[in-house]
Parts: sequence; structure tokens; C-alpha cells
Amino acid sequence: MKVIEQSHVAPPPSSLPSPTTLPLTVFDNTWFYCRYPAKRIFFYHFPHPTHHFLQTTLPILKHSLSLTLQHFFPFSSNLIIPSDSQTEPYIRYLDTDSLCFTVAESSADFNLLISDSQDAKIWHSLVPNLPPPSTEQNNTQVIPIMAIQITIMPNSGLSICLAFKHMAADGKSLHHFMKFWASVSKNRANNKNNSSLEHSLPLDLPSHERHTILNAPKDPKIIYLQETQDYVLEKVEFADLIPDVYPKNVRTCLVLSHEQIQKLKKWIVDKCIETTQYISTFVVTCSLIWCCMVKSEQSDQGDVVDDLCNFLFFADCRGRPEFSLSKTYFGNCLASYIVVVKRDELVGNNGIVVAANGIDRKIRDFKSDEALGSETLMLDYRELFIPDKSILVVAGSPKHAVYETDFGWGKPKKSDKVHHVSCTISLSDCRVGGSGIEIGLALERSRMANFMNIFQEQLDNICSM
Repeated sequence: MKVIEQSHVAPPPSSLPSPTTLPLTVFDNTWFYCRYPAKRIFFYHFPHPTHHFLQTTLPILKHSLSLTLQHFFPFSSNLIIPSDSQTEPYIRYLDTDSLCFTVAESSADFNLLISDSQDAKIWHSLVPNLPPPSTEQNNTQVIPIMAIQITIMPNSGLSICLAFKHMAADGKSLHHFMKFWASVSKNRANNKNNSSLEHSLPLDLPSHERHTILNAPKDPKIIYLQETQDYVLEKVEFADLIPDVYPKNVRTCLVLSHEQIQKLKKWIVDKCIETTQYISTFVVTCSLIWCCMVKSEQSDQGDVVDDLCNFLFFADCRGRPEFSLSKTYFGNCLASYIVVVKRDELVGNNGIVVAANGIDRKIRDFKSDEALGSETLMLDYRELFIPDKSILVVAGSPKHAVYETDFGWGKPKKSDKVHHVSCTISLSDCRVGGSGIEIGLALERSRMANFMNIFQEQLDNICSM
């Protein structure tokens, strides 16, 4: 790989007050446990040489990004962590701040990069490095929030990869940013004489109003969540929970079609021990994957110490009436829930049904939960990722519609998280359209073989009925 350009992109001059600051909420602070940046990659078909991209496409992308950052300014800002423990961290934008932007060229095989099965390390050179933290007076830490790298595979395709600190935004906010940038870019490419964004805003603007989370002391839900804040910040030094790179892992993308999902739903509802007439795509997908992961874990490790299996998922709180937040609220707004099931129940004949009951029950709890999953926020997350602990974490959502991110080159050929570890999976909409679902995961090679055998057997048995 060859780096062609390293530059910085900022909002248009004087488009924002300097400084502009945002306080972190309790939902943001939870992500101090995840010190490694989140990384999301998009691959696009681009059958042009590098010089064509540099001369015609890159200027539009960078200018459109600048216009977009005027509204999504936290991504060009820094996370400020004062040395005074009494002063809470916050996001700060100064007119000297910008986002690190790298353009590179790669000789990698584009078709291999977008294949459904590959070595996990194959994408690593396509990932930007966030600039290192710096220190201001009084030992205040200044931590960049986002970096972007675009890599050209000449005459075949390109990738856009983002690395960002999760304390700034959740997946919904990230994909709002990406679709906004893509829409501005596409509009400008189609209307080269129109230099103003204001003439045709492509999507709703993000909302940075967060006083309903920060200033609701009479609401018991908010009080309970605020009690977690000091606890979480005290544990920042234990943030290195998961290694960033598993070089021996292989990455796989599984696709469940609409027809397969419907058969799974019917099979689970027919067997469900709890009264239900409806079960969601999320529940049936996660139940199937969780059971197969636990079975592959067991066959790979032999005797497993922990008898309890944990499934961690997140629920978007933007629609909760107690917050009165806009649907375009920017930041983190996720409650977390853990489903705990005994291992012998998950690996038994009705394991998928047991998992579905547990996950569905937690989702119903969320809809009426007065504490918004804050019992999970109070957990010491070190306890979830200790050796021999069985845990599966699900990230992403088909509702993010990642395959609708069109810069003018058509929808992505592939999009996923970059650094999967063995305890995580990602969910997204399906690139071929329809109401199917994609599941991304990465496992050590021998365990992946076990998992794939178990997964295919389970799917064939259910869908053949």
C-alpha cells in the first residue's frame, strides 16, 4: 500500500463558534470502557484509475466532508479529559481543529477484499490511525475523535474506512453522518455549479440538544443513570479490555434471506414455551447465532469452565418519552441488556428457543424498564471479558441501512466492522436488498470451521421442515 496524501479536513471557516463544547452524558461515559476506536469500512465499485479519482472525485469528497462537519462537528473535535478529577470530560471544537484524512493506493484484489470469507487482517492496512493524544496545560488530555482513510484499488474499487472514539457517537449517529456526507457529495457531483449546501440539504440535520438527559433530576430513571457516571469514570484506567488485533482470526459474512428468517420465526413461535404471536428478526437471528457460537466454543475448547453464557445487546433510547429527544439526536443513546442462560440449556435440543425467549423477554423489559438497563451500566465490565467467560456482544443494526450510503457510485459492495473479536458479531441490512440480514463475525480458523458446520446444520434442519 502507498500513501498518496495525508491532510486534514475541517468545517468551513467561521461556520462554528470557537470554542464549541458538548458535555458527555451518562450514555457517552459508558464507552470509556472501550478505549480502542470503533472502525467501520465501506467498499465501493470504482472502475477508474487513481489519477481520475484524485482529479475529479477527491476534491468533491473533501469539500462535501467539510460542509458535513459543520453540522457533525464532534467528529472534527477532540475529547478533553481534565486532570482535575472533579471536572468531567467533554467534547471541544476549536477553529484550529480538524479531522485527519488519508488517501492511499493499494494493489490488493478488490474482489478478495469484499469476499464473504477472508483472513481478518486483510483489511488492516485500509484502516486509518487516529492521531495520538496530546497534553495541554495543567496536564489536560486532548484526544482526537475521528480519522478517515480512503484507499483506491485502481480500476476496480475503493474503500472508505472510519476510526472513531465511541464516546462521541453510537452507530445511529455515525451512519447519519455517513449518509449526510454521501448525499452532499452525490448532490455536488451532479450539480457542480452549486457551491452551497443550503440550497438542498440532503437529510435532516443532527440535533446536539442534550439537556433532557443532563438536566432531569426529578426523573428516577435519570437519577439512577447519573449514579453510574462517577463509577464508570473511576474505571477508565481499566479500559484495555479486548486486544485490538487477532491475527489468526478469519472473518466471515453470513446472509440470512427473508425466506430463511420467516421459517426461523415460524419454527421458534411453534416451539416457544412463552405465549407470543410475533418474534422479531433481531431475536431469531441472535438466538441462532448465539447457540451456534456457544456450541462451537464448547467443541473447540473441550471442557469449558463457565456454566453461564451471556448475551449483551443494546437498545436505542431516542424514542423514550422521558428524554424527549429528536430522532436525529447526535451522540450515544443506548441502554445495554444482558441475557444469561445456562450452558446446558443453550446446547440442548431447544437451545435456540431458550435463547429466543430470553432475548425477547429482555426486549419487552426495555419497553417498560424504568431503569433503562442501568443495572447493566453499573457492571464492572472487566467481569464480562475475563478468560473462560462466555459472552457474545452484538453490534450494529439492520435499521442503520448501511447499504443506502451512496456517494454517487451506487450502494456499497460491502460494509462491516473492521476489528471483530471472537466475542462480537455485527448485524446489518443485506447488500442484495430485500429484508434479509447480514451477520459479520471473526473467529480463530479451527473454531470458525466448527461454527460453520454447526450453523449450516441448524439452519438446514429448521428450514427443511
